[in-house]
Amino acid sequence: MTAAIRNILTPVAIVRLVLGWGAFAALLFAGPLLAPPVPGPLLVTALVIIVGVILICAFGVVNEAEHLARRLGDPYGSLVLTLSIVLIEVVLIAAVLLGPGEHAAIARDSVMAVSMIILNAVIGLCLLVAGLRHGGLAHNRTGVSTYLSLIIVLAALAFALPALIGSNGSYEEWQEIPIIVITIGIYAFFLFRQMGAQAADFHEVDPRLAHPAEVAGRTASRTPEGGSIVTAVEDEPAKQHIGEIISVHRTEIIVRLALLVATVTPIVLLSHDMASLLDDGLGRLGAPVALSGVVIALIVFLPETITSVRAAWQGEIQRVSNLCHGAQVSTVGLTIPTVLLIGLLTDQPIVLAESPANLLLFAVTLLLSVTSFAAKRVTAVHGAAHLVVFAIFGITLFS
Repeated sequence: MTAAIRNILTPVAIVRLVLGWGAFAALLFAGPLLAPPVPGPLLVTALVIIVGVILICAFGVVNEAEHLARRLGDPYGSLVLTLSIVLIEVVLIAAVLLGPGEHAAIARDSVMAVSMIILNAVIGLCLLVAGLRHGGLAHNRTGVSTYLSLIIVLAALAFALPALIGSNGSYEEWQEIPIIVITIGIYAFFLFRQMGAQAADFHEVDPRLAHPAEVAGRTASRTPEGGSIVTAVEDEPAKQHIGEIISVHRTEIIVRLALLVATVTPIVLLSHDMASLLDDGLGRLGAPVALSGVVIALIVFLPETITSVRAAWQGEIQRVSNLCHGAQVSTVGLTIPTVLLIGLLTDQPIVLAESPANLLLFAVTLLLSVTSFAAKRVTAVHGAAHLVVFAIFGITLFS
């Protein structure tokens, strides 16, 4: 057992933890020095150091996530990474709401930025990479359809309905309780089915690709487009049940999960600590304030982005969906009820209704997602279309 823990808590992993938490502690002590307006050289230096530390920690998170994914298999492996990042993000949004000042629209702005990044930038890049390297790839259409069904419903509850039945972009108090119950209920039911009876709906189905958990016995082959893809050989062992895997590898799973959470936490904390620095810097450049939220969201979900692109590079397109669509469902399914509950307890309004421009872009994103993944195979062209929508979202930030 001790040897197994030593294999996980390597010197590199420990250095990542020290760098991440050390940088966060340094920011706490240097708070007065970094209060806006910050001198230009100090501002640039601080941002470079923070981004560098975040990148180092991000690769550590990706490493642990991939070990867990191989050990647990999908959807469990992807779910671990997704929930760790989303839960921390939800806690930080809640902390802002409970702190001083007016932050009525922070949940709306954060979730919208995350949604456009996940559903367009990350998925678009992954489909483009996978399509160029492997050609068209088959995905599990039942699993993706399940994700998209929840995304459509939860997005309507979060961004559109408050403008129609609420007041000033917020739900009425008597409307918030049923919305909270409905959102938590459908999300909990989804997790129950995903980890139980419908787990097979989130496995890889491309005939050229083995299940991600079945690492042993893979061989490499070439696609007609010239790329390589991993396939399973005939004598692969049967896939173990998740309960058996946890029972046999309990120590490894617990230690890796704890290390993942301990490494991802400073990423999110540093990202929010650098918000004021970004606002200061972008303000001097004349850039819109909303751009800061997008940059922070990109950094917060950097580990998941790296993991998704690496999965796409290997041709694991269903894992890309499990990571990206799963993150979107979890972000909305956890954030909206949390902020509404805080609003009820603290008697503060929670503005959720989006602007007409963002609603239009989100509607186009959902329609494009359904269209792309309704095909038997996703291609590089699908990815390019998603990237175009994200580029348009960037244009709206400056309009």
